[in-house]
Amino acid sequence: LRESGGVGSDMQLMLDGFSGKHVKVFIDGVPQEGAGQAFDLNNIPAGFAERIEVYKGVVPVGFGTDAIGGVINIVTNKRRRNWFADASYSYGSFNTHRSNLRFGQTTRGGFLYEIEAFQNYSDNDYYIDNWVREFEVLPDGTVHKFPVDKSDVKHVRRFNDAFHNEVVLGKLGLAGKKWADRFVLGFSYSNFYKEIQTGVYQEIVFGRKHRKGHSLSPSLEYAKRNLFTEGLDLLVTANYNRNVTHNIDTAARYYNWYGHYYEKDSRGEQSYQNSESRNTNWNATLTLNYRIGEIHTLTFNHVFSDFRRTSRSHVGTSSVLTDFSIPKLTRKNIGGLSYRVIPSERWNASAFVKYYLQYNRGPVSRSADGVGDYVELGKSVSAWGCGAAGTYYILKALQAKCSYERAFRLPTTDELFGDEDLEAGRADLRPERSDNFNLNLSYDGRFGKHGLYADVSLIYRNTKDYIKRGLGKHGSTQYGIYENHGHVRTKGYNVSLRYSFARWFDLGGTWNSIDTRDYERRWTGSSQQENMHYKVRLPNIPYRFANFDASFHWHDLFARGNTLTVGYDGFWQHAFPLNWENIGDKDSKAYVPGQLSHNLSLAYSLKEGRYNLALECRNLTDARLYDNFSLQKAGRAF
Repeated sequence: LRESGGVGSDMQLMLDGFSGKHVKVFIDGVPQEGAGQAFDLNNIPAGFAERIEVYKGVVPVGFGTDAIGGVINIVTNKRRRNWFADASYSYGSFNTHRSNLRFGQTTRGGFLYEIEAFQNYSDNDYYIDNWVREFEVLPDGTVHKFPVDKSDVKHVRRFNDAFHNEVVLGKLGLAGKKWADRFVLGFSYSNFYKEIQTGVYQEIVFGRKHRKGHSLSPSLEYAKRNLFTEGLDLLVTANYNRNVTHNIDTAARYYNWYGHYYEKDSRGEQSYQNSESRNTNWNATLTLNYRIGEIHTLTFNHVFSDFRRTSRSHVGTSSVLTDFSIPKLTRKNIGGLSYRVIPSERWNASAFVKYYLQYNRGPVSRSADGVGDYVELGKSVSAWGCGAAGTYYILKALQAKCSYERAFRLPTTDELFGDEDLEAGRADLRPERSDNFNLNLSYDGRFGKHGLYADVSLIYRNTKDYIKRGLGKHGSTQYGIYENHGHVRTKGYNVSLRYSFARWFDLGGTWNSIDTRDYERRWTGSSQQENMHYKVRLPNIPYRFANFDASFHWHDLFARGNTLTVGYDGFWQHAFPLNWENIGDKDSKAYVPGQLSHNLSLAYSLKEGRYNLALECRNLTDARLYDNFSLQKAGRAF
């Protein structure tokens, strides 16, 4: 996970060399693209999920997605239960509060209801290390600016980085009926507020800039096994999401890292704005499974999504709100058909085809820096994909898996249209085309009280029109921008080892080595000039990292059914360059430094897990941690 700061900060998930938009997040099989910031992976409480499924490489047709790197599916508890209630609350450093309440029931007659609410709040006022641009405001109002010494690093506190979000979800429906195994209507409301401390680099400081928004989302779920005939299962989901985001930057001030400021002649710390973006997002999914006899299964899936954004500005010469002249629209249809055969418990195989169709309409910049001078562009793309996967148990505890997929990843709404603030979109992006191979060998055996698990995975990706996030500049404004980057190859492996002793002790770790390199021989366009980055590793991507953990469980401590758990986990990451590693002097390069962090936890569970108390220390050694260049994360926290 790559985070740009504390609670509520932007987060990207990295899986086998692919990150961010390449890896799709689902909740109960429903795509979360366009769902709003409240449902970001780092804002959802742990109790929200019964389990989390991770699909690496080839993605099952049942998800109907265009992911290349994989899928994270958060699965909630759908078992029929009598009345239940779960509640949790935590308090931590930097005035961080998290709480979650969930209750509901399914009656004997099959009527069900569930209510869930959760919130996150943090001041995020942790210390960082950065040089400070100092100044003095003279009695006559003039500002005297002192020379900047960037080697004079100060220990300063963040002061404009508070975040909070609140979410309420409700479900009402029927279960166990002749006409429906599950028919549920849902509704969610979320609200968030986020202060923005820095731009894309930490040396840029804001003191009043902020963002806020809310989202409304009704949903429908219908599931029926053995529909019309034995073995035919149907699942239909649909949801509508309307979220509104305000980006506000109206202060006529310049701030430094001490929180000092002076008044400016012009308004806006970065760029003067008070804008409102209204996003509407429809998603509908149809999945049919047909089991033929004991060993054959056919699956058909189709996903439709429609995203529209209209924006308007609350600033200008007139009191009337100004609508932006070019609307933004993307519409996706992804269909898939798969066949799976399970001749025995020892092996099975599947093959599939997918069809991708996307229509985009929005503004495209004709300027060299990608900002300004916009024209409207409408564009349709379509493609076919296919793949196959299989698994075989060489021994009872030794399993081999392999897969291949010819995949397409359609540009996301953020990549196409940006966020109307710190990210600039490009509506003319082309889909990524990728050939993906995965080979895996795993061993899971027990020897009396001893358990041993070992896993080795090999990864190969050959990607055309790779979509890469870069950094751009327009005047004094810096922003993120996306572009198609020719031909990229990813090779890598990861190794996992785990050991356990009875129910008392377990430890393990995973080592990842992922090499992503530029294989575009010549510059794009009509030029035949040799690409100076040919076969060079792509910048700003971690390529070697590891995690490790250990835990000790003391069962029936003080009373039967009570358990004390002492846990440790750590993370190591190699330093990696922000820019191309073959350009410039290595000693003067901008690097994301190497990381080594340690976390400790102590948990006491009572009455078989009904009540739980926990204490945790993050970043035990108070190390300087960075997931992204110059964006420092929190030090030691409890």
